[in-house]
Amino acid sequence: MELGIGMFGDVSKNKTTGKHSSPHQRIKEIIEEIKLADQVGLDVFGMGEHHREDYAVSSPEMILAAAAAVTKKIKLASAVTVLSSSDPVKVYEDFATLDLLSDGRAEIMVGRGSFIESFPLYGYHLSDYNVLFEEKLDLLLNINKNEVINWKGTVRAPLTNQRIFPRALNNGLNIWIAVGGTPESVIRAARLGLPLIIAIIGGYPYQFQPLVRLYKEEYQKYGHDVSKMQIGIHSHTFVGENSEQTADSYYPYYADQMDRIGRDRGWPPFRKEQFEGGRKKEGALFIGDPSEVADKILYMHELFGLTRFVAHIDVGGPEHKDIMKAIELFGSKVAPEVKKHLKK
Repeated sequence: MELGIGMFGDVSKNKTTGKHSSPHQRIKEIIEEIKLADQVGLDVFGMGEHHREDYAVSSPEMILAAAAAVTKKIKLASAVTVLSSSDPVKVYEDFATLDLLSDGRAEIMVGRGSFIESFPLYGYHLSDYNVLFEEKLDLLLNINKNEVINWKGTVRAPLTNQRIFPRALNNGLNIWIAVGGTPESVIRAARLGLPLIIAIIGGYPYQFQPLVRLYKEEYQKYGHDVSKMQIGIHSHTFVGENSEQTADSYYPYYADQMDRIGRDRGWPPFRKEQFEGGRKKEGALFIGDPSEVADKILYMHELFGLTRFVAHIDVGGPEHKDIMKAIELFGSKVAPEVKKHLKK
């Protein structure tokens, strides 16, 4: 199983002044954090796309390109690219360029968009939410497979005998479908034979077992090679030396971000009881000491048969030094423990 780090580029908010911390500084810190993730032997790094004041990164491919120059082995992925409001030709060109820069380490995780700020920003209508994703995914997969493109849809101009350059290495990019839990999205990924990654950030992970079973059944039904099946989850994570101290120090950052997002979505205020419930074995938060986090990842492997786990570790914008420590512990203690048990 691959283990990696995911980030959205959260910037913290000063409760006294009401101002967010500097995106300039946060972006520089992210590059240092990706470099460390590579140095401690992690398999993948994923960078999210957002268009909000509380996130520093609107263009994952820019961050990943900078990271390509300071890393050697780690895979570099978007997590996610909001494909519905992006142009598939530009997405492919950007990530093919990243692939060349990184000697074949680029990946794309595409999603419909749980954050919808990009739709009005780029002139798209939410009423077209589903058709935008379906058609643009079809075009992106076409480009990834073929150098000469003949394509026609309803959401953008057709392409007739168009050649797309540059081309990615190794017969194309690995393109994952990122989902939040809808059966339709899972079936789409299975029908197309694409890797599936599920964002599990609340509730009880075992509740997602029917979706994973559905994916596996549909994947086989459509005749895809089971040996190539890839299934991952992306979950909120933070690792420290001491479980309770880590939870207590991280909780204010986490709760503050949950409340900021919650105000936009009509959620009630985030409570400490929710946080502690999520930290339990059956919960969706991977927050604690290395042993706890490793045991919980192994539990997820039992539930789903995972091939990848992505630890989203910057929710709420904790301090850079604490993120660096979390990455170091995840790479030096959590990942080796998980892989040791999986080899038995």
